[in-house]
This record gives sequence, C-alpha cells and structure tokens, in this order.
Amino acid sequence: MLLTNLHTIRAHIRQFRLRLPLLFLIALLSTQGLAQATLLSPRPPSDIRGVWLTINDSVIWRDKANTQKAVTDLARLNFNTIYPVVWNSGYTLYPSTVAKQAKIQDFVPQGKQGQDTLADVIEKGHQQGLRVIPWMEFGFMTPPSSELALQHPDWLTQQANGDRNWVGAAGEVVWLNPFHPEVQTFFSDLVTEVVSRYDGDGIQFDDHTSLPNSFGYDPYTLSLYAKETKKTGMPHPNDPHWVSWRANKISSFIEQLNKRVKAIRPNAVFSVAPNPYDTAYKGYLQDWLGWIRKGWVDELIVQIYRPTLESFMAQATRPELTEARQKIPTGAGILTGLQNRKISMAQIQSQTRAAQSIGLGVTYFYYESLWDEAPEPIAQRQSQFQALLANNTLQSRAR
Repeated sequence: MLLTNLHTIRAHIRQFRLRLPLLFLIALLSTQGLAQATLLSPRPPSDIRGVWLTINDSVIWRDKANTQKAVTDLARLNFNTIYPVVWNSGYTLYPSTVAKQAKIQDFVPQGKQGQDTLADVIEKGHQQGLRVIPWMEFGFMTPPSSELALQHPDWLTQQANGDRNWVGAAGEVVWLNPFHPEVQTFFSDLVTEVVSRYDGDGIQFDDHTSLPNSFGYDPYTLSLYAKETKKTGMPHPNDPHWVSWRANKISSFIEQLNKRVKAIRPNAVFSVAPNPYDTAYKGYLQDWLGWIRKGWVDELIVQIYRPTLESFMAQATRPELTEARQKIPTGAGILTGLQNRKISMAQIQSQTRAAQSIGLGVTYFYYESLWDEAPEPIAQRQSQFQALLANNTLQSRAR
C-alpha cells in the first residue's frame, strides 16, 4: 500500500513538473494583461474648475472686501481654482525686488488698504478651500512703451525685416528674446520670487511664454543659430529646421524653469495654458506636448476660445489633448466674455458640458465676465454655474 502511494505521488510530481512551464506562462500573460489594462485605463475626469483673475478684475483683487466676496462666491458655486495675474505689460502686480533691480518698476503695487494683493488673494482663497496658482500672463511679451522695453532694448528680438513691433490681441507689443541669457535669468528670477515668497499652489505660464515664429532675427539669435547649426543666410520663418531649433531652445528653458520651481517647492503645480497644439507649435514655437511627454508639466489648460460648439469640439477632441489627459489633469479654457463682447450662458453651458463629457476640466476667461458683465442677470448666471460645476467628485484643496 505504501509503495503504491509513493508511485502515485511521484506520478503527480512528474505531471506538475511538466505543467509548470505552462502555468508560469499563463501567470506571466495574466500579469502582462493586467499591466496593459492598467496602462490603457482612462484617467478619471479632470477636476479643474477654475477662473482667471485678470488685470480687468482689479476692482476685485485690489479691495479686501471685494476679494473676500469673490472667493466666497466662487467656493459656493463649486469652483476650486483661481489663477490671479502677477505679470502683465512688463510690470509685476506684487512688490518685486527683481523688477526693482532691473530698473523697470519704481512703484510698489498694493491694494486700497495697503495690502499685498497677491498674498491677500492666496490667503482668502485658501480659507475657502480654493487652489490659488499665480499666472505669468504676458510671458515674453511687453508693450513698446513699458520701462522693460525702454530700459533693456538689447533684450528685444525682431522680425526678418528688422521690425520689433507686433500687433495681437493685447494690442501693439514687442517681444523679449527668449534665447538671450539675460532675459532667461530675469524671467526665471521673477518666477523664483513668486514661488518662494508666496504660499500659492504653483505657477502658470500661458501662450505668451513663447515667440511668434516671425521673430528671432536679431543679431544675437542668428549668430547663435549659425554657430550651432553651421547654417548661414536668413532662414524662412516656416523652415522646419529653424522652427524646431527655436522651439527646442524654448523647451530647454521650460525644463530649467521646472527644475527651479521644483527645487523650491516640489509639490508646486507647474501649469501651462497654451493655444491648441498646431497653433502653439507652428505659430509660437511652443511645443507643450513635448513638455508633457518629458514630465515637465503638471497641469494643462488649452485655450479653446471658439464661438460654436462644433468648432470648440473640433479642438477639444484633438489627439494631443487625449494624450495629455492620460498623463496629467487637463482642462479646456472657455471664453465667458470680453469687455466688448458678452457671451450667452447657453454657449458657456454647451461648451462646459461638452468638455466634461470627454473628461476635461474647465477654466473660464475671465472673472468679471462670469456674471458681473454678462447678458443675463447675476443670480441666474451664478445659479447656472453652480449647477454646471456640481457634478465633479474629486477634492478641492484641503480646507
């Protein structure tokens, strides 16, 4: 009986040994399948529910009572993020040692009650559970009459015909040369100052941390291009090599900015708010998709300012946004109005719901046009925003 049992046990062992490679293969394939499913599973919907606080909203952020009411209303209506402007028209909107040393600002920005308005917005926003991410709105752009342009003409770049001026949505401006080391140092120092001095939740760069592709024809940049590429002559603005060389230079600067921010505050949100990718890269040398792929961006808000739902969705469903949303929180910038153009709540609702339906967060441009300067009554607009933003389940900043 014992001998029979031993023969049986040995037979089972031989069968198990024969089956072991097959079992291992099944386990390996199952593990790989699980890993692949995990990699391919969609991210949860982005919970960005923000608004930009612009220079036009100064009546809000320059007065303590108005600031308190604004952040209280935003929290009540289910917003969770404010992006207050801190750099506009060549001037800071906070007391800046960097700007003073550059001799571009001899006044001290402050509110009606003598307060540091950025510190006040951050403090009051945090009390209401809102994230507050300072916004470097003008980037490398400045008016030609600004002290920045007048004091540092050697920091400016130009077009092939020698013209430095450029007309865009902000009117007539000139562009700082993003390839010039002194410009990079100045801009980096401004960013470092904001991140180190204030208790904000990060820093945001928009479509102006870039350069129109018709620029870069100043002697410094052309000399650098010739030295590094051995190419001579005047390249065409759309020459792919010239475009990529300039775009790569801006990308390298973004990498350095990211490192400086993270060295100061590792958890700071490095946010970018560019144009849709095709316009951003070809028109402004801004390779934000490359930045995301290299891990330099924590949050993306793409400015999709379009008049119709069809044109809005054509950009919102672009593959670049789909890819970005798989990696980081991603939102659509939605226009809620301009000083000379009021936008109906119906348009805002349709675009917001469309963005939410494909997992995008939303950020509105800009605060005053949410309900103060709008075609519908304030109470109606506020009620509708509250309903629009009520279905997000992720957490705001811990209160």
